Amino acid sequence: MRVLLLGGTTEAGQMAKALVEAGIDAVYSYAGRTNSPVSQPLTTRIGGFGGVTGLIAYLCDTNITHVIDATHPFAAGMSANAHQACRKLALPLIRLERPPWAAQNGDNWTLVPRIEDIPATLPDAPARVFLAIGKQQIGLFAAKPQHHYVLRLVDAPDATLPLPSTTVLLARGPFTTQDDKTMMQEHAITHVVAKNAGGIGAQAKLDAARMLGLPVIMADRPPLPGNNIAKDVAEVMAWLNHSADRGV
Repeated sequence: MRVLLLGGTTEAGQMAKALVEAGIDAVYSYAGRTNSPVSQPLTTRIGGFGGVTGLIAYLCDTNITHVIDATHPFAAGMSANAHQACRKLALPLIRLERPPWAAQNGDNWTLVPRIEDIPATLPDAPARVFLAIGKQQIGLFAAKPQHHYVLRLVDAPDATLPLPSTTVLLARGPFTTQDDKTMMQEHAITHVVAKNAGGIGAQAKLDAARMLGLPVIMADRPPLPGNNIAKDVAEVMAWLNHSADRGV
């Protein structure tokens, strides 16, 4: 058995540790979105594969027998490529997918189907927005230039931001609820924008927004292919062990 772990999430780090502890030969793959990714206990590769064709070539060249997709719930392109490649090669594939967040009492959420729908949902009057969506879709908010946007990024932007009024905070999570509450108060945040990534690592901003009575505009997850889904590391390990027992 040789496993390709498509990572970049907290759960992927937990998965990597479990694979090492079980003595399973595995490779951890980072997409390369950050300049200094978290070190992993597995052999690590960084960067894209070159689409479905490139991924198929990599899987064949490195003798991969199983694929675990533990990418971010919004990394729809990578998940789609993994599904297509594994289907063409008849390789076993499982997606480690953390449950989405659900609103609690006291939450003031506006849910939208896609990230692209969020800017139109922001008010017309100037606001101070905590833009907690990463750096890939920042340009969408140029449609609402009257707002001041607070961005929290792992790496400094490598180009001028397309927003006229911004504050960039460089930090790597996870963050506590008190961390995020203090940040929101210090920057006079009036609205929180987020993607429904789920998990506990990024939940603090939602708890802080609830405590402060702030509205949250949240994009739903994109649809992903495949129905072999595990909710935690233990389920993935059980799947791997079952595959080994069957000689897959």
